[in-house]
Amino acid sequence: MNSEIRTLEPKALWNKFADLNAVPRPSKKEERVIAFMKDFGTSLGLVTEIDKTGNVLIKKPATPGMENRKTIVMQSHLDMVHQKNADTSFDFDTQGIEMYIDSDWVRAKGTTLGADNGLGVATIMAILESNDLEHPAIEALFTIDEETGMTGAKGLEAGWLQGDILLNLDTEEDDEIGVGCAGGIDVTAKRAYKEEAVTQGKVGYTISVTGLNGGHSGMDIHKGLGNANKIMNRLLFDGFENYGLQIHEIKGGSLRNAIPRESFATIVVDTVQAEAFEFEMEALAKTIRNELSIVDPDLTIEVKKTNTPESVMELGVQEGVVKALYAAHNGVYTMSTSIPDLVETSNNIAKVTIGVGEITIECLTRSSVETSKMDLVNKLRATFELIGCEVTTSGDYPGWAPNMNSPILKVMDALYEKLNGEKAHVAACHAGLECGILGQNYPEMDMISFGPTILGAHSPDERASISSVQKYWAFVQEILKEIPKK
Repeated sequence: MNSEIRTLEPKALWNKFADLNAVPRPSKKEERVIAFMKDFGTSLGLVTEIDKTGNVLIKKPATPGMENRKTIVMQSHLDMVHQKNADTSFDFDTQGIEMYIDSDWVRAKGTTLGADNGLGVATIMAILESNDLEHPAIEALFTIDEETGMTGAKGLEAGWLQGDILLNLDTEEDDEIGVGCAGGIDVTAKRAYKEEAVTQGKVGYTISVTGLNGGHSGMDIHKGLGNANKIMNRLLFDGFENYGLQIHEIKGGSLRNAIPRESFATIVVDTVQAEAFEFEMEALAKTIRNELSIVDPDLTIEVKKTNTPESVMELGVQEGVVKALYAAHNGVYTMSTSIPDLVETSNNIAKVTIGVGEITIECLTRSSVETSKMDLVNKLRATFELIGCEVTTSGDYPGWAPNMNSPILKVMDALYEKLNGEKAHVAACHAGLECGILGQNYPEMDMISFGPTILGAHSPDERASISSVQKYWAFVQEILKEIPKK
């Protein structure tokens, strides 16, 4: 199946992507891909180094005639988001990604594709391996754990890199040149609760919310996509208010940086209320499906009878958590007042796990303005502390402030127009890029971000445009030729 990917143009890039996707590379489990990159660099006879964090640096000298150009750092991250459909049997720890061609798109069978940021990694690998591409001296930097904390970029020490210009290959629209990004912070609310025995005269149900598109919790947060945790809570709130629904457990979402696509709950109601409860749930499910019919046409909400569980949450805690999840902000919080159409601050209620006496609610808050980020964090903290949760923050990373006077921006902007006959979209994005963190240790480095078109990142609908990769590859080659002199 992956063999057909190797026939695509540019073959140098797609072959490296296929090689990379054969290596399991979950965030925080990058040992195999680090070894893979080390073997790749040494096999080319290039200086290859690994720092104490696990980042890999491969150095390639300038081609003849390009020695007087500035050294560039080409950077991408090695890890990928692991998401799969509920009906897909796949082990990310042991299996390589199974890819196929669908018209102009490369997709994966029921899982994330790894184009984010595997196409960037493959691009750099193809350049390092090439014998006929003109380029200045290159420092190829492959960071780890970008998707779940950016610990690779955070652990990069000052002085390891000598380059003057950083090309980050992690943007997902081929007509965009990235000059800034949002920072982010993880917000986690936890508390314990007592379980109560289920009394006689109760009937058990499972409620499932599936079929949502999900997506990148930064780049897709403005699209109005359904959040499985918020949908589930809406159902539970209604059932609790009108029929005394009691919760046994909830499992919703999987990763902080992915809009949750699925949520599952086990609940009980009084047997005498069962028929009315089922009718109400079907009516509310129909309403929600209608509301999201444009952006999430495959949304499925099912309420099915099941064996009655033996325990449920204590009633007071349940009332608090259901109301808090209703009140907690999800989605766009503020839009930028300085950059048109840019989401400034947002929150993703990413995971809700309730059961066996423990409540855990995990969020990812993003913003390009530090004060606005912390304002939303405080709003979330206040909401969850009111129901007795302990709220902690972690994984804080800075945004990347735009520099519209960037010399490499001027070069790339002119090249894009020359190659494509139209202006590039120069913009900041609401995703988290490593440039902001890297800039703390390398404040004088001129940074830019770009890449091919990738849609549905962080979801099993992730796909990469074949024609866009061809367009992007041509752009990369021209950029390498036009790097300014020292």
